[in-house]
Amino acid sequence: MKLWGGRFQDETAGSVNSFNSSLSFDFELYPYDLKGSRVHVKMLARQQIISEDEKEKILTGLDAVENKLDGAREEGKIPWQAEDIHTLIEELLTAEIGSLAGKMHTARSRNDQVALDIRLYLRNQIDEIQLGLVELLELFCELSARHLETILPGFTHLQPAQPVTLAHHLLAHAQRLNRDLERLQDCRGRVNICPLGAGALAATTFNIDRQWVAKKLGFSRPSANSLDTVGARDFLLDFHHCSLSILLNLSSLAEEIIIWNSPEYNFIELDDSVATGSSIMPQKKNPDIAELIRAKTGRISGNYQQLAMVIKGLPLAYNKDLQEDKESLFDSVNTLKQVLKVLPVFLRGIKFNPQKMEEALSRGHLNATELADYLSAQGLPFRQAHQLAGKAVNYALSQNKGLEEMSLTEFKELFPEESEKLKPELIDRLQPLNAIENRTTLGGPAPSRVAEQLNSLKDNLDKNRKK
Repeated sequence: MKLWGGRFQDETAGSVNSFNSSLSFDFELYPYDLKGSRVHVKMLARQQIISEDEKEKILTGLDAVENKLDGAREEGKIPWQAEDIHTLIEELLTAEIGSLAGKMHTARSRNDQVALDIRLYLRNQIDEIQLGLVELLELFCELSARHLETILPGFTHLQPAQPVTLAHHLLAHAQRLNRDLERLQDCRGRVNICPLGAGALAATTFNIDRQWVAKKLGFSRPSANSLDTVGARDFLLDFHHCSLSILLNLSSLAEEIIIWNSPEYNFIELDDSVATGSSIMPQKKNPDIAELIRAKTGRISGNYQQLAMVIKGLPLAYNKDLQEDKESLFDSVNTLKQVLKVLPVFLRGIKFNPQKMEEALSRGHLNATELADYLSAQGLPFRQAHQLAGKAVNYALSQNKGLEEMSLTEFKELFPEESEKLKPELIDRLQPLNAIENRTTLGGPAPSRVAEQLNSLKDNLDKNRKK
């Protein structure tokens, strides 16, 4: 059965049918297609376009169709052939209730129907992904609360730069993911617009009630322009961008885990339950989960690019090219949900090594900026203070010691012109934890400021939980 066969006299070639069919992947949309069809049929009866008796027969038939589709999904195979999921559902409904099934499609096109299915599907998936992000962020908060005073090097260019706390470092990743959560919320708003009623491209002459349909399906409003409605997939591109941003940020986290797990750093140790081994080297303990997350970023990036190329240069309104919008979408959704499911398990299997982190502070003279700030606070231009601090680093290197290990006498001999400005408090300020605690600027690494950041993030996550 074809929904468009009336104008055609010859049969479609078998290879054309096969190439044209999307059922193998858009079968995923059947629960949403059924949901939209039920509301559409109820609206048709409410507007007296079909009778109440016809409505009830169609709805009863759709229940039977749903049972058959559920059974096929449970068995993991599709025993039917059809051009798409919309055609299959109408065929199965026709088998249940006869030609009355054809009235279900009154005032509707597959163009606005598929746009509806995708929006219903994606809205549901975004809700699940947001929940996964919230749970991941809550774990970051939990880990950060344990490490407000665990100190380690902060890096730029992968070079030890300045001392920070582990909590501050973890919350930097959390802030990125929190922005991803905000992006998803913003994306959901553009997804949550009802396309049903746009028809093929020019709406319909039937007296339908688009506002009622939108409300019943939980949308914020109906779409504004029928041409745009059936031809636009920018809301999917929005989602792909959100997905890519999440994976880019998680890839950065994964890279740090890989580095920190190396023997050169030894900042963390992986529990056996979240690591893998080598088939030839018995001593190996590999961070494969982190590496896979890093690699899946390329997959998500490819899906973004694939859709961008599909919609590039498409004329209004609907084009068959848009059939190619679904497989990349389903893949990104499934990949992202898998990552958000396994990552919390992986993170809970990480044991931090505070001793090694603190030992790393002794390499690289990370408190040199603290020395420059101290000299600048005594009245020296910062550029001059920077040069003197560099001179002190060279001296400390020659003596094989840290700046905090130098005596006040050594500093005075090193900077004779500024000796009167140097006070005993200098040595205390150069201690790594003191250097961190002095950085009380809003957003800084001082434990008091990190605690404020942590509480603010927790409050935001509580609000998201209640939505």
